[in-house]
Amino acid sequence: MRQNLEMKLPPKITIADHFKDLEDKRLERTKKHKLIDIVTIAICAVICGADRWVLMEAYRKIKQEWLKKFLELPNGIPSHDTFARVFAIIEPQQFQNSFLKIFKTAILCLKNSTLVYIN
Repeated sequence: MRQNLEMKLPPKITIADHFKDLEDKRLERTKKHKLIDIVTIAICAVICGADRWVLMEAYRKIKQEWLKKFLELPNGIPSHDTFARVFAIIEPQQFQNSFLKIFKTAILCLKNSTLVYIN
């Protein structure tokens, strides 16, 4: 009897899924960039070693074409000043809770011997 060895992949969970409850405190008229785009770029940049707003901007310039594949970026890529302004008004506890969801999901996947996708 032949067994089906096809691996089932878990449902795709994105950074946006983990940060969907993060409150955007910006004034409506100042929302040139989507909050989730800013947060996603920042997380990717930090994973790659960025530890200042200017380095996040450098990262986004280098990775611009790649970022456009999965972020909406309705007004292009945010500047380092935008990163600084947005992160200055994000509620730290909300951000931490959302960020921890990423690791809880990764731990669950590892416990279940499931693939963990890091793009």
